[in-house]
Amino acid sequence: MGTIIAIGAGIAVLTGVGAGVGIGIATGKAVDAIARQPEAESKISKNLILGCALAEATAIYGFIIGLLIILMLK
Repeated sequence: MGTIIAIGAGIAVLTGVGAGVGIGIATGKAVDAIARQPEAESKISKNLILGCALAEATAIYGFIIGLLIILMLK
């Protein structure tokens, strides 16, 4: 039973990997966009920050679910 809990928690925490990859891709695309059109930097930055915050929230939710799995099912 303990190993199943650990596997479930590990899978839940893997959402951080997806968020990290997504934020990295988004940042790269934003830098490319700013390099091509510097006058639109403020609009691009606002959208980038909003998107990164949403992606990071997903990672935090996965981390919290992983903690809940470990703490509640002991």
